[in-house]
Amino acid sequence: MNHPQFAIETRSLNHSFRKGVKVVDDVSLQVPTGSIFGFLGPNGAGKTTSIRLLTGLLQNDADNIFINGQSLKKQVPEVFREIGTLVETPSLYLHLSGYNNLKVLTSMRDLPDAAIDEVLEQVDLLKVKNRKVKEYSLGMKQRMGIALALLSKPSLLILDEPVNGLDPNGMIEMRELLVRLNKERNITIFISSHLLNEIEKMCTHIAFIHRGQLRFQGTLQELHSIAGNNRQVLFRVHDAAQWKDKLAARYASVQLVQDQFLQFEVENDEDVISLNQQLVNEAVPVLGIQSKAGLEEWFMQQMKK
Repeated sequence: MNHPQFAIETRSLNHSFRKGVKVVDDVSLQVPTGSIFGFLGPNGAGKTTSIRLLTGLLQNDADNIFINGQSLKKQVPEVFREIGTLVETPSLYLHLSGYNNLKVLTSMRDLPDAAIDEVLEQVDLLKVKNRKVKEYSLGMKQRMGIALALLSKPSLLILDEPVNGLDPNGMIEMRELLVRLNKERNITIFISSHLLNEIEKMCTHIAFIHRGQLRFQGTLQELHSIAGNNRQVLFRVHDAAQWKDKLAARYASVQLVQDQFLQFEVENDEDVISLNQQLVNEAVPVLGIQSKAGLEEWFMQQMKK
């Protein structure tokens, strides 16, 4: 069986809630099959509206959305057997157990009950399957939403802000789950978020949307290339201007910032440690260190445009 190049493709996707105000503005996405694709942007950028269009929750008059190489319009509702979705918070029956929440869905969709324990194990909830969902933590409820989405064994997961509101441990668990599903089950995952750090840790590809328009789309490596692979690190130094002149010959990248910082370009944390040791050895009076990630700076610049 030939797999399509793109699990999701949109061609000049548009949507307006009010005449003359586009919430989604000429968005052409290409989500490679087998990828973990991060759809990144600040709140109100158009992420959820785009996902609602992709999942048929909002009407789209144009025939410009393609799932697994085929027109979404021409394969509704059959296409949704191939798609698992979690848009905003999962709809759960809090008074029922985790198992019975899934049992409701298998009954409605004529799916085998044997799939219930299988998906609960995948999301690490099998041991608490008989506990009422109202007793679950927020992270467990989010994983329960993923379990619901996995019941039909989809080839594509579309998730809207699945780590929103989670504590750091919950974020790690969700990230590890999604990476595992992608690698072990070969599921393409399209995930929206406003959290750059989380997206960067799990995704192979990224699109950045702001004010309804795509500002970037490509691999994580391509993004780093555009944003600048190097990071800037700031050393707060007594008499920084004087030391800048002394160090310029040996450190070509050194810059004076705000009259109290020396800025250097580094590639990784090991470079920061090494550079700090060198400065100490040269008797430079280092008072503090601050790191600036090139990627974060790039995103901030895009949001100002």
